[in-house]
Amino acid sequence: MKIAILDDYQDAVRGLDCFKLVSDHEVKVFNNSARGLGQLAIRLAPFDALVLIRERTAFNRALLAKLPNLKLISQTGKVAGHIDVVAASELGIAIAEGVGSPVAPAELTWALIMAAQRKILPYAQHLQEGLWQTSSIEPARNTLGSVLKGRTLAIWGYGKIGQMIAGYGRAFGMQILVWGSEASRAAAVAAGDKAAASREEFFEAADVLSLHLRLAPATRGLVTAEDLARMKPGALFVNTSRAELVADGALEAALQQGRPGAAALDVFAEEPLPPTSILLKLPNVLATPHLGYVEQDSYELYFRYALQNIVDFAQGNCTRLLNPEVLAHARQGGSQGG
Repeated sequence: MKIAILDDYQDAVRGLDCFKLVSDHEVKVFNNSARGLGQLAIRLAPFDALVLIRERTAFNRALLAKLPNLKLISQTGKVAGHIDVVAASELGIAIAEGVGSPVAPAELTWALIMAAQRKILPYAQHLQEGLWQTSSIEPARNTLGSVLKGRTLAIWGYGKIGQMIAGYGRAFGMQILVWGSEASRAAAVAAGDKAAASREEFFEAADVLSLHLRLAPATRGLVTAEDLARMKPGALFVNTSRAELVADGALEAALQQGRPGAAALDVFAEEPLPPTSILLKLPNVLATPHLGYVEQDSYELYFRYALQNIVDFAQGNCTRLLNPEVLAHARQGGSQGG
């Protein structure tokens, strides 16, 4: 099969142990993103199968319709809203899912929390400039960091990652406060954590607030400007899940108004984030380039399943299809493209 691996910004996939799974196929790895329907269609038209690195490229109906050779999309991890699954099924394009792990994104979240609370990045940057124990050259911002022990860690979403973050917080002596669905709050209480009595209390009590929700129509824009305005001036807002969970423009405005006092972010509405973004210009923002899953063990896990799905599909026995109703058609195409 002719296989394209998209958006491998660091050219890391070819160095993975699992890459040898597709040694018998023709593979092209793209290290940069194509923008626009026309560019993507031209780039991807020759390929039988595509490997997507999470949601770095979106596939809507218009794009899928312009890829007549495409038989399979193999997704690293689970499919989110970036693929029009209905359109793919109607066009006879099979979609295979893999598996993921909460470990890397949970650890990245905690690293951001610790770095932001202790102002590690600005201290380190100013040290390189010859300034000792200086967090800012602006006197009003040259403030101390703070420890986590005894403070309230507010977690919205108590799934696998949220539960790991709660465990880290408990290990650091934090008070855990959970908000989310009724099931999430009940699970938190069962684990010995506290469920917030109300959404208002959740935002008002937080010293560190971290989002761990899936992006869906019901959660898009879920965090509002009113929510953020309830936060303490010294609170830290953390988002390593999806930028679209927050109402458009609400966080930027809130940070400029001082509630919350700071943010640590790994996800953005536009990715790659343009250097002109206001978030990169705010001194109270710690931003990383969507590194939650960008880690050696995670890549090996994600791509081992994604590439094995292609091998299985080419052999006519892929069992991890999201839309198995197209399996008969996909098998025929896969055998011809091998």
